[in-house]
This record gives sequence, C-alpha cells and structure tokens, in this order.
Amino acid sequence: MAEFDIQQSEGTRWVKVTLRNDAIRAENGAMNHYVGDITMDTPWPGLRSLWVSLFSQESLFRPCFRGSGQVYLDSSLGGFHTMDLHEGDTWIVENGAYWTSDDEINISIRRERFMTAFWAGEGFFWYQTQLRGTGKVVLVTKGPVEEMTLNNERLVVDGRMVLARTDGIRFSVTRPTRSLLGYWLSGQTLSNVYQGTGRLLISTTPYWRYAMKTKDSP
Repeated sequence: MAEFDIQQSEGTRWVKVTLRNDAIRAENGAMNHYVGDITMDTPWPGLRSLWVSLFSQESLFRPCFRGSGQVYLDSSLGGFHTMDLHEGDTWIVENGAYWTSDDEINISIRRERFMTAFWAGEGFFWYQTQLRGTGKVVLVTKGPVEEMTLNNERLVVDGRMVLARTDGIRFSVTRPTRSLLGYWLSGQTLSNVYQGTGRLLISTTPYWRYAMKTKDSP
C-alpha cells in the first residue's frame, strides 16, 4: 500500500504520498505536483452515482495516481488526519473532509434522511462521502483530531465538529433545549446529535493559524 506522510513548513501542512507500483485516489483538485513514473487519470463513476452528483456538494470525479514515485498534495493552514480502515468498516465523512486514500478503499455516496438534511440547512438532498475497504485514508481537518467511541450513547455538539463516523452512529439535528422558550434564551443554534454504537472523529479546537485566517476572512 501507499505511504502517507504529513509534512510541514512555514506554518502549513501537506501530504506527501510515496507510491511503489501502487495507486491512490485524491480529492478533485488536490494535487500540487508529482515526481516519478506516475500516471494520472480520473475514473468515471457509474450512471447512478453520476446522477447523484448533480445534487451533491461532494465530487465523484476523484483522480487516481498510479505507478512509482511521490505525489505532493496542496498545503493547508489546517491539518490532516490519517486513519486506518479495516475489513467490514463503513465510515461516513463530513462534506469536504475527504482528501486522499489507498486505491483499495471504495468511495461512494450516502444520502442523509430528508428532515435531517432540511434542518441542517442542506435542502432535502444531502449526500456525504462513504468509505469502505481496507487501507489508509487521509482527512482534512481544522485542528487536532480525537477518536471517540460511543456505546449506545449520545453526543451533542454545536456545529460540524465531527469529521467522520461509523455507520452504527445515527446523525440528527435538533434544538439543544426541550422547550422553545429555553431555546430562544439559550443563545445556542441547532445542535448536531450523534447517537448509537460506534466510533467517530471529532475536532473541537482549530489550529491557531487556521483560526486567524478564518477570522480575517471577509
């Protein structure tokens, strides 16, 4: 399998991938440059996936790099998190969090429930990246990542701090208090709720450089 190395300089981080007669997939537009005997092509998704992509923020056109050499992906003021997928694992990834993975990882699209999508502000059709297979996956993150395990438990967060979750965890959007009056007085917006049994990846604190960039953005 490919070797994924997160490098950093001048306050930025990027992913260097070393291929030895191997292949990876990467997010659309993520490539910076590559060196070696490497070919790049973009596989076409199936007709159903192609139709779904018309309603999705996620791109299904993810380039494949194959051969031997080094692939360097674009740098970020945020960071990257490497995770291992094992046989039988199914992970649902937050929009924009997927970055690159071994070619053995199957990438597809999963639709959230209509009402969840509506209350999350995504309309009635909300599709997220779904990952299955055996190998490594790299996700984009705003800050350090912690893995949590829920055992028929409930996690409530203010905002999209969860990067990915296994399919045993159900996602919904709800108000943080039981009463409407309490909701208006709390100053809290709608909360994201994760409930069930499984694992999830959460990033609650951004890297300071990323936070400063976001603060300065118009």
